[in-house]
Amino acid sequence: MAISESIQPKQAAGNGRDVGFAIGIIIILSVLFLPIPAFFIDMGLAVSIALSVLILMVALWIQRPLDFSSFPTILLIATMLRLSLNIATTRMILSHGGEGTQAAGYVISGFSQLVMSGDFVIGLIVFMILIIVNFIVITKGATRIAEVGARFTLDAIPGKQMSIDADLSAGIINEKEAQLRRRELEEESSFFGSMDGASKFVRGDAIAGLIITAINIVGGIMIGYFRHGMAIGEAADVFVKLSVGDGLVTQIPALIVSLAAGLLVSKGGTRGSADQAVFGQLGAYPRALHVAALLLAVLSLMPGLPMLPFLVLACSMAGIGYMIPLQNQRRAAEAEKAEKAKQASKEEEERSSVKASLKTAEIELLIGKQLSTKLLTSHQELAFRMSKMRKKFATQYGFVVPEVRLSDDFSIPSKSYQIKVHGTVVSEYQVRIGEVLALLGNRPAPDIPGEEVREPAFGMRAYSVPETLSEDLKRENFAFADNMSVLLTHLSEVIRNNLPQLLSYKDMKALIERLDPEYKKLTDEICTSHITYPGLQAVLKLLLAERVSIRNLHLIIEAIAEIAPHVRRTEQIVEHVRIRMSQQICGDLSENGALKVLRLGNRWDLAFHQSLKRDAKGEVREFDIDPRQLEEFGQEASKAVRAHIDAGERFVIVTAPDARPYVRMIIERLFPTLPVLSHVEIAKGVEIRVLGTIS
Repeated sequence: MAISESIQPKQAAGNGRDVGFAIGIIIILSVLFLPIPAFFIDMGLAVSIALSVLILMVALWIQRPLDFSSFPTILLIATMLRLSLNIATTRMILSHGGEGTQAAGYVISGFSQLVMSGDFVIGLIVFMILIIVNFIVITKGATRIAEVGARFTLDAIPGKQMSIDADLSAGIINEKEAQLRRRELEEESSFFGSMDGASKFVRGDAIAGLIITAINIVGGIMIGYFRHGMAIGEAADVFVKLSVGDGLVTQIPALIVSLAAGLLVSKGGTRGSADQAVFGQLGAYPRALHVAALLLAVLSLMPGLPMLPFLVLACSMAGIGYMIPLQNQRRAAEAEKAEKAKQASKEEEERSSVKASLKTAEIELLIGKQLSTKLLTSHQELAFRMSKMRKKFATQYGFVVPEVRLSDDFSIPSKSYQIKVHGTVVSEYQVRIGEVLALLGNRPAPDIPGEEVREPAFGMRAYSVPETLSEDLKRENFAFADNMSVLLTHLSEVIRNNLPQLLSYKDMKALIERLDPEYKKLTDEICTSHITYPGLQAVLKLLLAERVSIRNLHLIIEAIAEIAPHVRRTEQIVEHVRIRMSQQICGDLSENGALKVLRLGNRWDLAFHQSLKRDAKGEVREFDIDPRQLEEFGQEASKAVRAHIDAGERFVIVTAPDARPYVRMIIERLFPTLPVLSHVEIAKGVEIRVLGTIS
């Protein structure tokens, strides 16, 4: 019941407005046939002028032509109103013209006095000029623009419809937005088609006005001379003034409406009101204003030309040309400020939202309270050094590691820090605040007050002493690091150990996009026929897991393209890629041009070879080694490797190609950063220095 009551007033209001509109149309049609008093003619002419001015103002302020899609209908109504008033004034002029110039109402009389200044010849000339301007200049141009616009709009409909369907299929827009765009497309085609026909109304109105004025003049003179007994001169003076006044009263609104139609169809695809479109584009080029000002200044100095008008315009244009860049800078600064405030508000909202709490940082460094206070004055230096570290990783490994989120956490021990990767704590350390770490290696501890500890990055022997005794360490030729250097070295090593986890799918796609077009095409070919993009990501991750740089991605793509059609296992693809990248791998691991190697002895080469179980095709199916042998190998490898690591040597372990992945699997649990190469991965021309064997 309540719903029906709320709907009824709206329906009643709509019905009342519809009825009023219909009555108005009937009144306009009635004026064509029924005589009306001069007072109502004055009211009708005033309504016609007001309506035309309103139409012009709306045409100036709309943002786009479709916002005034009812213009053709309004134009038809305005044209019919003027024609009906023309007929009414013609009837009044011919019937009562003999009574004087006010026989057809005060509006026509006032216009005849104002424009003609009492001389009907002036009125005729002004009337003819208005007809020419309206008919030949404005109406003809607007008609042509509307005609071409309608043709191009109709021709473009299939392409625009296909574009909407493509955007909908791609998920760029939803079904509702697609419907709105289709409706807008229909309205645009209907609007320009209607404007093409509506412009004929204005053209016909101008012709009709000219013919009606000529009939009024000729018929009025004949009626005045034969019916009212007026002299030819007196009849011509009265009826010409009335007829031309009537023509001016109807042609001025017609000219205004024609101008509105021209503005509407010439707006085209420009958005914004007419003043924004005109002044925004005319004032967008200060140099043009300066050149125009210079030309006007030169004209003001020409003999015979008035100086003041040209000089005033020159100064005005120069001033506007000077002010426009300043206004643009101010607006740009305000827009940038508003954008920053909006971005800050958005970031704050995201941080405080529940979704933000679900998002974890890829790399996060949490600092305890006391350590944070110690590093408080060095936060900027810490951020700068972390930025340099990320650049170094990008150069060394070929991709940009994520930014490190630095934050204080009072829930951890006050002197400690934690390093998280994807929200999981992967390493932590308690710092000796105010002390430095001296790296010992195989050397004995210095004779300085301190304590022997293990440094966090590599687990090497170190000696912690107060900062005040650092000069004593220098005198004894000990390398040492302060608290920030220890933290950054540890962070760097943690990132290096977690490179595979930090190479996201998004990062991989970004690396591919940076390749040359030929390699991008090659990547698309192999990733659609032989390997998937996640499979390619898995290959890159396995390379990074052994700290093999992927900076030469194009070589990796070529190697994958060679082997991918023949094998499917990611590990086999990686082994082939490593062989193709042997020059880079050996170059990165060499020291002073020589590659130091530690070989597996014959016993262990044979043991690993016998542990590889192969299928009928000869491919390795599984690795099956006796646990006692495995334990013995670990002990012998640890003994041999530890001796060279303690000596500070940089070296690699070399083994047979088929056993390399399994030797690496065992060695990485004992020495995670020690590289393991196969014999075929040693590039030609590389100098080999054998340090010994594991046997």
